[in-house]
Amino acid sequence: MHYVIETAIIALSRMDLRLHTPMYFFLSHLSFLDLCFTTSTVPQLLINLHGHDRTISYGGCVAQLFIFLALGSTESVLLVVMAFDRYAAVCRPLHYTTIMHPVLCQALAIASWVGGFLNSLIQTGLMMTMPLCGHRLNHFFCEMPVFLKLACEDTGGTEVKMFVARVVIVAVPAMLILGSYAQIARAVLKVKSVAARRKAAGTCGSHLLVVSLFYGSATYTYLQPKDSYSESKGKFVALFYTIVTPMLNPLIYTLRNKDMKGALWKVLGRAAATG
Repeated sequence: MHYVIETAIIALSRMDLRLHTPMYFFLSHLSFLDLCFTTSTVPQLLINLHGHDRTISYGGCVAQLFIFLALGSTESVLLVVMAFDRYAAVCRPLHYTTIMHPVLCQALAIASWVGGFLNSLIQTGLMMTMPLCGHRLNHFFCEMPVFLKLACEDTGGTEVKMFVARVVIVAVPAMLILGSYAQIARAVLKVKSVAARRKAAGTCGSHLLVVSLFYGSATYTYLQPKDSYSESKGKFVALFYTIVTPMLNPLIYTLRNKDMKGALWKVLGRAAATG
């Protein structure tokens, strides 16, 4: 069901001319990210839960770690871009089409992907230089905090560098989003029309809910010291942001979005008419 909804969002964003806007352009990228996110973790997770052979090679573990970090980092940057889009729509409505030019939108999307994969390359590279004193991961898949548990104590400044990289890709985007929504809140409070306030709240509400789910779990998992990380709680959080959150994201956007629902019913009506 999750894959169907995500694919439908991507297809509708391309097929319906009314959805050819920056908001839905970035939403299609987010949907594609969620598809890749679950695909990179769920198969191995199911194997570990139900299979007899619960092992994974070192190379396979590193590859999964790299892909998982790249996709998560890309989503972190993309959510900032989407917050900027909402800021421009609410705070600069008269200049919105000029600010969010298609060329800029494409550049921001590319920057999100490049930045995410670059961050993953740096962190995975640093991880591979650390000596490992164990070979058993008490987890469903290869994740950075659990991988760090296998590292020997004498790791020098590598862990510090990795923590700084995680702060840059998690904490900094979260602060930028909070700053954007602070400006949006100020702009909305100045509006006297109740209808306009509701429209602004509806425009930003879905994105803010997705942001809360994503950064809440990311902050718990990646912005705490290695010794404070609880493997039992970490498993629960991992299940939440690898399965629950990607499934909720499309529902949040589609159920709260009249344009997306209208485009869906329009496509279904055409299919019924031709059928």
